[in-house]
Amino acid sequence: MYRVMLADDEGIVRDSLKMIIEKNFPDECEIELARTGRDVIELAEIFRPDIVFMDIQMPGINGIDAIREIKKSNQTAEFIVLSAYDKFDYAKEAVNLGVMEYMTKPFDKLSICEVVRRAIGRIDSRRKKRSQDLFIREKMESVTPIIENGFIYATMFNEYAQEDVENYKNLLGLETDYGCMLAFVMGDDQHGRQMTNAVGASVRMQKNYQKFRELLKEQWNCVVGAVISNKVPVFLPCARQQVTYEERIDMIDMCRALARRLKKEIDISFRIGIGSIRKLMDSMDSYEEALKALDNSTGSVAHVDDLPIQCRYDDEYRVDLENELFDRLRNGTSEECGRAAARYFDWMADNYTDKPDSIRLKTLEFVLFAENEAYLSGGMTYHFGDRADYLGVVMNTESVRELRNWFIEKFRECNGNMHTKKNEHENSLVQRAKEFINENYKRDLSLDELSKELDISPYYFSKLFKEETGSNFVEYLTGLRMDRAKELLKDESLSMKEICAEIGYSDPNYFSRIFKKNVGLTPTEYREREK
Repeated sequence: MYRVMLADDEGIVRDSLKMIIEKNFPDECEIELARTGRDVIELAEIFRPDIVFMDIQMPGINGIDAIREIKKSNQTAEFIVLSAYDKFDYAKEAVNLGVMEYMTKPFDKLSICEVVRRAIGRIDSRRKKRSQDLFIREKMESVTPIIENGFIYATMFNEYAQEDVENYKNLLGLETDYGCMLAFVMGDDQHGRQMTNAVGASVRMQKNYQKFRELLKEQWNCVVGAVISNKVPVFLPCARQQVTYEERIDMIDMCRALARRLKKEIDISFRIGIGSIRKLMDSMDSYEEALKALDNSTGSVAHVDDLPIQCRYDDEYRVDLENELFDRLRNGTSEECGRAAARYFDWMADNYTDKPDSIRLKTLEFVLFAENEAYLSGGMTYHFGDRADYLGVVMNTESVRELRNWFIEKFRECNGNMHTKKNEHENSLVQRAKEFINENYKRDLSLDELSKELDISPYYFSKLFKEETGSNFVEYLTGLRMDRAKELLKDESLSMKEICAEIGYSDPNYFSRIFKKNVGLTPTEYREREK
């Protein structure tokens, strides 16, 4: 149904328009009439027309001013201007207002029907687009929590590559690489540092999760994770890596008010821990700080910066250089890591010339920490006596330049080990697998047997083997057998049964089918062709 409003001070015009529309668009239009500019403005507020036929010259407020007034509250109505005057100024003003058609009187039935059809077409198109937009929005409302939980999981547990995190950021419209984690811990009530009936509250939270999300979204443009035990991790994007004292107090006050509102709206009590601002991929550190803040406080809201539970640095210490160094160790190239190590060491040497022992101690501390990272990543094999000379090197090196070179080289080695040893290990596994297959292809060989030989799971081995060779285990084994069969078929003294046994098949018919599938010829046809 389309709502049509006819505004003209001449009754014969209004009646004519109404008759034409009702006759040619039966049961499609609901029609209302207006005689003056004031009438049409007041009626439009109640009737909310889809199509408006508007006379230019009406008593009181003219048609152009009436259109301008109606558009303030109704941007979607289609206006058809009627005028007894073919004046350029009127037409220009109508065009500026975005009217659909400017018609001069007298009009005929065909022109009125044609303009109504066009107006209906535009309305239908707009309604269809609106419906599609709502459908997409509805789908996004159901998908967004999944995307947000994926983002939380990716950043907290580093389960995805950087490009995957960037994809999550794009989907969620996040433009910053920094943020802090909030830990929402739920229960029936708070006793000291603990929440009572955590399990029961978690069950109720599943039913109230959507409302929980809505209340948080009203407060912040945040990313809300899934319920984990009786906790919900929430990521709050931040434009800067530091907040002022006033901003920290505001955050605490907002969380206190939110905790009260959550209790009122969904009848679940919450304690809220707030971690420090970190890079996206260090979100787990911020989340652990949020939980630790709650563990060290009895308040309903606890901010990590209010409590003596994290490392604090004096104003002279370059935390940014330290963070850059270990970020390049984990994620950069060997050259980038070496340059970051050089910058950090040069800062120490330039600022602490009067504390050589502190420089030596920090040099040894960071090299040992870097190697620990490499050990934990699987990039190095630990041997108890490998670092027996480190203390002597650090304490007995006379030249600062020599100590600097040792520091840089050790970081470059750790970076290289973290990024190459894992690949070398995987390549070694694949090479061992190939050797085992080459030695045992003549017998019935299975993926489980090979995986057990390599002491890794069949699933992991299958994935690794496919990535390295481009073929799965069965394809590789079959290809090897087919190559060997081609060689044996050239020897006419060998029977098909003997060839089958030689390459690991017990059934000649099965061998023939496999050979035809892979080579395109039967074994007999291949032998004939190779004569």
